[in-house]
Amino acid sequence: MTRRTLAVVSAGLSQPSSTRLLADQLAGATRDELVRRGHDAELRPIDLREYAHDVVNNMLTGFPPAGLRAAIDTVTGADGIIAVTPIFSASYNGLFKSFFDVLDAGSLVDRPVLIAATGGTARHSLALEHAVRPMFSYLRAVVVPTAVFAAPEDWSDGTADGALRGRIRRAAGELADQIERRPPTSGPSDPFALTTDFLSMLGRGGDAPVS
Repeated sequence: MTRRTLAVVSAGLSQPSSTRLLADQLAGATRDELVRRGHDAELRPIDLREYAHDVVNNMLTGFPPAGLRAAIDTVTGADGIIAVTPIFSASYNGLFKSFFDVLDAGSLVDRPVLIAATGGTARHSLALEHAVRPMFSYLRAVVVPTAVFAAPEDWSDGTADGALRGRIRRAAGELADQIERRPPTSGPSDPFALTTDFLSMLGRGGDAPVS
C-alpha cells in the first residue's frame, strides 16, 4: 500500500471556524477516495491562526521560527495540498497569502492543490477564480478544476447540504487523480545537507591524509 500525505491548510481566524470545517470535510473525502484506491492516506492539518505571529516574523527577518518551519515542511513535503481561506474584501485573507509568500521559490512546482473558500455570501465565490487560483498557478502548482466555495446557506447544523457534498466529492476525486499520477514525495529537501564529503570537495581520495 502506497503511503500518501495531505497537507490541509486552513486560514480561518475564529474558533470554531467554518473554514476549518470545510477543510476537514474536503480532507476526509480525499482521504476516503485515496483509501478506496488502495493508498494509505495521512492527513496533516495546519491551522494558520496558530502561526500568525511567526509568519510576520519570517517576513521581517527572512527566517522561520521552529514551529513555522515544521508547518512549511509539512506543506512542501506533502503529496497533495488542500488550501482553504475565508474571503475578505473579495479576496483571500492576509494570513493565507502571507503564509504562501514565505515558502521557498519553486517548492510547490507540480504539486497537486485543491482550493476552497468560505464567505458570507455566494457572490464571494468568484474570488476563488480571480484571486486564489491565479496565486497557485503563479507558484506553478497543479490546481484541480473544481474549486469549492461554501456560503452560510450551504450548511445545516454544521453539516454540508447535498449540493456542497457533491462539490466536495468531485473535488476530492480530482485531487486523488492528480496525486495518483505522481510518485510519492520524499519530503522537503534539506538545504544544509551535504551532497558530497569534504575530502572529495578538496580533490582528495577517501584514504588520503588531511594536513
